[in-house]
Amino acid sequence: MIRVNGIRVYPVKSLRGIELEQGTLDDVGLRQDRRWLVVDASGRFHTQRWRPRLALIGTRLAEQGVVLSAPRMTDMTVPSGGHGSLEITVWKDRCVAEGCGADVDGWVSAFLGEPCRIAWMPATTVRMINRRRDESLGRIAFADAYPLLAISEASLAGLNARLESPVPMNRFRPNFIISGLPPHGEDGWDRVRIGSVDFVATKLCERCVLTTIDQDTAVPGGEPLRTLATYRRRGSNVVFGVYLAHQGTGVVRCGDEVEPA
Repeated sequence: MIRVNGIRVYPVKSLRGIELEQGTLDDVGLRQDRRWLVVDASGRFHTQRWRPRLALIGTRLAEQGVVLSAPRMTDMTVPSGGHGSLEITVWKDRCVAEGCGADVDGWVSAFLGEPCRIAWMPATTVRMINRRRDESLGRIAFADAYPLLAISEASLAGLNARLESPVPMNRFRPNFIISGLPPHGEDGWDRVRIGSVDFVATKLCERCVLTTIDQDTAVPGGEPLRTLATYRRRGSNVVFGVYLAHQGTGVVRCGDEVEPA
């Protein structure tokens, strides 16, 4: 039987994630997933792709927002906005977010060694998911392009069998970890039901240099991207995992059955 064996959210884009037993889907994705964003002084978003040090910042959810922790830093609570509007850019999307306060900005600036801010996405900000064929798929928070990513445990096991040094699932930052599939069985999904929520598979996830960054040390290397390129190339891209867009709200729990349509 195909089941959800892990659920993860990443409250601040490109920072460490949090494992959950269940996740609530609202109109833009898993609640609290990528609702905050580190931006530079111009408002352009930061990612581990060019700021690997972001991997060292841990997150945990709190009533007041999200708490950040990092080596040799005092923990910092980041509120859900409330400190003025802030124009930010995520890839080609320009939108209005909210600032989270001077103390928060000073904390992340000190850790990264450059002027930065942390932005929060209010309900009034709209980023649309790319359409799938003729389907409008709704809104997204600060994820790259789609609200959710699913990867099967067998896909990772198949990769690790080819590697000299295995890599953990956190290199790929999935929201749903799936058991009971053959390697890359998720590639064939078109529509899928998890628990009581319906999803459409939008496209295979094209992997980048972020997968080569050790999430414990922030040190980049050549793997696993080099090995993936030997057997997971699609055109000019290397793919691993599938993006999903949800077709309604609800709760997904570890252990829920996954039913491909």
